Amino acid sequence: MTVLVVAEHDNAHLNDATRAVVTAAKKIGGDVHVLVAGKGAKAAADEAAKIDGVAKVLLAESDALEHKLAEAMESVILSVADGYDALLAPATTSGKNYMPRVAAKLDVMQVSDVTAIEAPDTFVRPIYAGNALQTVKSSDARKVLTVRPTTFEKAGDGGSASVETIDAPDASAHSEFVSQELSKSDRPELAQAKIVISGGRGLGSGENFALLEKVADKLGAAVGASRAAVDAGFVPNDYQVGQTGKVVAPELYIAVGISGAIQHLAGMKDSKVIVAINKDEEAPIFQVADYGLVADLFKAVPELEEELGKAGY
Repeated sequence: MTVLVVAEHDNAHLNDATRAVVTAAKKIGGDVHVLVAGKGAKAAADEAAKIDGVAKVLLAESDALEHKLAEAMESVILSVADGYDALLAPATTSGKNYMPRVAAKLDVMQVSDVTAIEAPDTFVRPIYAGNALQTVKSSDARKVLTVRPTTFEKAGDGGSASVETIDAPDASAHSEFVSQELSKSDRPELAQAKIVISGGRGLGSGENFALLEKVADKLGAAVGASRAAVDAGFVPNDYQVGQTGKVVAPELYIAVGISGAIQHLAGMKDSKVIVAINKDEEAPIFQVADYGLVADLFKAVPELEEELGKAGY
């Protein structure tokens, strides 16, 4: 059995999600190969070659792959798919974009958001906003999976795989990259941060998120938000944590003014330690919190910032 992992990267460095998917691939068994598709991505391919357990790295480079457009990614993955028993990609925005196209062209079922590998053909995935786990056994000859990276350990270095260059697709006649608007911040990226502090509708306004930002700056944390806060226009969409936002699993998650609807819990309940601050003692967030504080956030958060300052943060 041979498994292909499609790497997540920015053309210069691998995203840690790739390392998590390599761990999942090793649980399936057999040789693990990594496909690095991009433009000027040799450094990312060399990084992938050093991951423990990776037997080979395939490098495909072209202008069409620079921004990971679905049509281009589908083309390059399908060009090598015949040599693999399973095709895996992170369940990120990018992976969720191109992997369904791959599954459709191969005429197989895609198993999405896999959180555990029980056997080479048996996988576990969350359903109903994470309130239930479904075990799926696939009879397809070739498995196509997207893997939730927050539920697998990240594979370390220690490998010395070869890097093989393969042909890359021509630009698609049906789509082209126009532009992207990325928020710039000195704080860590939300999905990769070890500490996340998120605010909900209880903050009352976007200006009040400054309270969380002061704490985040002291802790070196990322700032997130519930869907209610995003829908209210307090913060941009890329802050959203939850079923329809980003799934995070930091070492510490601080939920401030968040009631804890199941859609939000689906995006953060795998965090190692969860702290909740809410004035409503019946808020569902307290059911998953390791530490809960029933208090007025406008009093508690400034006090937290002050105590962190005293502690040298």
